[in-house]
Amino acid sequence: MKFGLTFAALAIGQVAALPSYQLEERDTVQGFDISHYQGTVNFQGAYNSGARFVIIKATEGTSYIDSLFSSHYNGATSAGLIRGGYHFAHPDSSSGATQANYFLAHGGGWSGDGITLPGMLDIEYNPSGATCYGLSKTAMVSWIQDFVNTYHSKTTRYPLIYTTNDWWTTCTGNSAAFHTTCPLVLARYSSSGPGTIPGGWPYQTIWQNADSYTYGGDSDIFNGGITGLKKLATG
Repeated sequence: MKFGLTFAALAIGQVAALPSYQLEERDTVQGFDISHYQGTVNFQGAYNSGARFVIIKATEGTSYIDSLFSSHYNGATSAGLIRGGYHFAHPDSSSGATQANYFLAHGGGWSGDGITLPGMLDIEYNPSGATCYGLSKTAMVSWIQDFVNTYHSKTTRYPLIYTTNDWWTTCTGNSAAFHTTCPLVLARYSSSGPGTIPGGWPYQTIWQNADSYTYGGDSDIFNGGITGLKKLATG
């Protein structure tokens, strides 16, 4: 969404099997995502303008904790925003389970307080090497499954998955292994819509539609109304 340490990164399923919050398509809710690259964020301004959620970088790999995560998280909470953390994956450095546990230990957890989103796995272009981190398509799907299963076992929630159509198709072979469990956060910077939805997901839960947002970070659009967003938070 995203930013690695050294680089700013660039269907049809069984709808009845999807969580109920993914079925609201009539309305949308503005949100945004941020990391330490956004040193100053106007959370109250964002809320006053209509934003209702923010996703905040917490960790990367197993050796990096975002230095502004806590202050960003507290600022979002004070402004009344629904908030959650995200983890930038490095599938070439350690197992999915190891990185899920690292994320959970450093801000990526979930609670049923009504204002906490399930954590998000940011799985995308390698910021400093081979696009697919040197993993085969099968190995990549297995890595993601390891992360997802670990996160779910510790929180009872499935993580959101952030990706692009191109990366998902290239690096997982357009796997449909997660379309009934993990809500999709799809990046496509466009004013014409989210474009092709990968992986058997019938549509995106959140669309990252622009790499800039007036009050800080990237712009995100929740695919549903405020009731659906609250259901995503509460489970």
